[in-house]
Amino acid sequence: MHNNRELVEARISRFLRDRLTGSIWRDRRPADLTALDLPGEPEPFEVAVVGQFTPFSTGTSWGAPWGTTWFHVSGTVPADWELQDGDRPELLLDLGFSDGGPGFGAEALVYRPDGSIVKAVEPRNLHIPLPREPGMPFGFYVEAASNPNVAAGFSFAPTPLGDRRTAGTAPLYIFRSADVAVLDAGVWNLARDFWTLNGLMHELPMDLPRRHEILRAMERAVTAVDPADVSGTAAAGRQQLARVLSLPAYASAHRVHAVGHAHIDSAWLWPVRETVRKVARTFANVLELMDADPEFVFTASSAQQYAWLQEYYPDLFARVAARVREGRFVPTGGMWVESDTNMPGGESLARQFVAGKRFFIEEFGVDPEVVWLPDSFGYSAALPQIARAAGSRWFLTQKISWNETNTMPHSTFLWEGIDGTRLFTHFPPVDTYNSELSGRELALAQRQFAERGFANTSLIPFGWGDGGGGPTREMLAAAYRTQSLEGSPSVRLSSPERFFTAAEEELADPPVWSGELYLEFHRGTYTSQANTKKGNRQSESLLREVEVWCTAAAVGAGAEYPYRELEEAWRTVLLQQFHDILPGTSIAWVHREAERNYARVGRQLTELIGTAARALLGSGSRTAVLNAGPYPVQGVPASGAGPVPDPGLWRWEPSGDGWSISSGRLGLQVSAEGLFTSLVESGSGREVFPPGRPGNLFQLFRDTPNQWDAWDLDAHYRFSSTDLMQPDAMGSEDGGRVLRIERSFGHSRITERVALSPDGSAVDLDLEVDWHERQKLLKLAFPLDVHADRVASEIQFGHIFRPTHANTSWDAARFETVAHRWIHVGEPGFGVAVANDSTYGHDTFREVSDGRSCTVLRLSLLRAPLFPDPDSDQGVHRFRYSLRPAAEIPDAVAEGYRLNLPLRTVTGIAAADLPSLLTTDNPAVVVETVKLAEDRSGDVVVRLYEAHGSRAEARLRTGFEYVAAWAADLLERPVESEVLSGAASRDSDAVLRLRPFELVTLRFRRD
Repeated sequence: MHNNRELVEARISRFLRDRLTGSIWRDRRPADLTALDLPGEPEPFEVAVVGQFTPFSTGTSWGAPWGTTWFHVSGTVPADWELQDGDRPELLLDLGFSDGGPGFGAEALVYRPDGSIVKAVEPRNLHIPLPREPGMPFGFYVEAASNPNVAAGFSFAPTPLGDRRTAGTAPLYIFRSADVAVLDAGVWNLARDFWTLNGLMHELPMDLPRRHEILRAMERAVTAVDPADVSGTAAAGRQQLARVLSLPAYASAHRVHAVGHAHIDSAWLWPVRETVRKVARTFANVLELMDADPEFVFTASSAQQYAWLQEYYPDLFARVAARVREGRFVPTGGMWVESDTNMPGGESLARQFVAGKRFFIEEFGVDPEVVWLPDSFGYSAALPQIARAAGSRWFLTQKISWNETNTMPHSTFLWEGIDGTRLFTHFPPVDTYNSELSGRELALAQRQFAERGFANTSLIPFGWGDGGGGPTREMLAAAYRTQSLEGSPSVRLSSPERFFTAAEEELADPPVWSGELYLEFHRGTYTSQANTKKGNRQSESLLREVEVWCTAAAVGAGAEYPYRELEEAWRTVLLQQFHDILPGTSIAWVHREAERNYARVGRQLTELIGTAARALLGSGSRTAVLNAGPYPVQGVPASGAGPVPDPGLWRWEPSGDGWSISSGRLGLQVSAEGLFTSLVESGSGREVFPPGRPGNLFQLFRDTPNQWDAWDLDAHYRFSSTDLMQPDAMGSEDGGRVLRIERSFGHSRITERVALSPDGSAVDLDLEVDWHERQKLLKLAFPLDVHADRVASEIQFGHIFRPTHANTSWDAARFETVAHRWIHVGEPGFGVAVANDSTYGHDTFREVSDGRSCTVLRLSLLRAPLFPDPDSDQGVHRFRYSLRPAAEIPDAVAEGYRLNLPLRTVTGIAAADLPSLLTTDNPAVVVETVKLAEDRSGDVVVRLYEAHGSRAEARLRTGFEYVAAWAADLLERPVESEVLSGAASRDSDAVLRLRPFELVTLRFRRD
């Protein structure tokens, strides 16, 4: 007689939930507790433990938001315990964990009395090992962080908890228990057997005999276990499951490399200072697991997180370093942080690898070859070249599985960048980077693997993540049980390098994906938290400036090069390019701190520029301007200095109801509404704007995404818009050079200043927006009388073309895109470039007006999401733009540099002229970076790239002596290259030959 399947499954579920799980620990007894509340910033162990601890009871509230409470937990291992083989005495701490999972609420780090770290305590990881000897005393100090669960189930409701100033002081948690208990090895293993088999069974087809075989085996096991004596009968239950657990996997089963890791966001719903502690907790957990399991291998990226460990937890860092030497703790990624890749500039992405790999090489002797970015919000088409130039071979991400519209057609493939460089890439088909190796996840990996028939291997990153936590012993148990299990993919514990080596050998002819990996989600990240984005762009420009002038001062005037100061500044900027900081998706605390850091970096770098300028030009009473850009500007040479130029003679004049200005190259008409009704380029006679479609139109949209407020810009925003047509005031200022236009709307105000560029070839716009809207999006629109089926947008070391149409679902999904310093709309013979100093989000589309096709280009200025920062972007913002007609892509490149590297006025100097430090005779070959070598040898390092998208030859002239020159990788190591020819001294120019968008690093030996 056979029981009904559904009733049997219900019986099994009840057994697992109500009888088995509660029996894993037996004979629980309370420990003794005292506590010390430290509501301010965290104190180190040696300070906290000498404080006044007072008695504390379970069931008591503790922990103000973002505070720390130290608990002392003590007791004795009961003398009457009789331990069976495998049983473990443990201390169980439940701090009052919420349902948010590891990393999203309370968590703690446990110390021995001597200050050594044991492990962390978090949701789903409550235990602390105790001595096995009965009667042994124990005592631990527990540093418990009362971090609020800002996510709160991701309801996306506004919350004050993300800012310490508004989070309040009421306790968040109730301390539930501190008990000594015995981990019953038999019951624990039975629970793991059931977990694996039950998960597998529910993924198998209903008509497959294996499914029913597992069901009946579990039914017999439930019968064999006496609820009144689970411990005593667990072995009988396991015996009933032994056969179904022993049947091997099919020879054709999907092969999974299970890689233990913990995705630790360097900041997100917690501040950076809390990430430092999350790293310590997670790595301590990993080390404790390694002590217990010699087969366990763990990988972690982000050199910054290792550096934090080295600074704040040196003993823990030493333990990590020992495991690295064993090959069990595997540094990966090779970057300073798991950065955003859409918005950092080219040199910033290069420095992510320079800083990250240098740290790993110098501290561990490890040069990671895998670019590990599971969670960034889309991937620049420049990344393959940058990664390969850093010596990396492989790339892994998971995030593209979040696409709203289209599914990526590949799991393992070659990713081709803008210069033709290809990078072997893997998207784990498991669709998560926080796997627990469940039956559902393993089945999903097998089912979704796209290269079936050509290959059969994928990677699963397992371990609690986002807020850290890492792998658990339960996950390792799952891995061992599925090494070879009929009906399941076969699982092996592995590392990123082992997986990629196997995958590359298996897939002899991978498919190719060309261009960017655009995430069809989180499009609002190009605009949220405008001050953070502006701070990044300004810092990148300042870093270029300071390196140029400090290099010039070092090689030309013998000045000391500020290696330490520059390293600290770069590390700050690189940290803040993390994929939840620069995209604007963190709590208020994170972004306010980022803004303070950018201001500090700005002050320090500006001071260094002043010091270098005085070393180069001497002290006196003269004034000059420095041009750190790669092109001459207003008669000032590239990377040189000259007298202060004339600001331009163009003046605004009243014209009917509006105003007009002309330079001889451009004529601009502005209406009484402050709109650009006409912009004529004199050389071609072309009108920029279509009839009846003026430019300089500010548009306000309702911005209420379905979820992920700060992250998402949903397509439906376009259905509700308001054109801001009526100015409050308009008039000329600065001797007529500038037209000032003031507008107010809602609770906000825009002050716009319009002028022509000093050479009269472009319209320059300076905006000040006092922004106090909520859930709104502000855009600036320019309808262009240009028929273009694609637009060019600057990315790192080049540009990418994107369609203006929506022919396919892929085109339609790309309705908001990222650009760096410029975007170019062109048809044969005529184009328009729009450059910016801090804006990243854009949209471009074609529309027909009065029977004529035009291309609309819009810049996304500001948003006002309510989660996770309810005060996002409130306050004053400043932007600069330029609109240049009759522009080709080379003109757009030059405009981008002009706007982002304006001439810098220096006073109190003796000389007003300084020749170029380094120039090329071809504007397509752009000098992006000039610096001294990282190894402090005094060698000069120059980074160049081809910017126009064509093959280019250029002669390179230096303003310093050198005895040899060679091509190098990003880490400044020699590489074989045909790019450089010519003499190895400055007596004759070196000749460079570059492919389209090719990135080149040169190293010059000076003695």
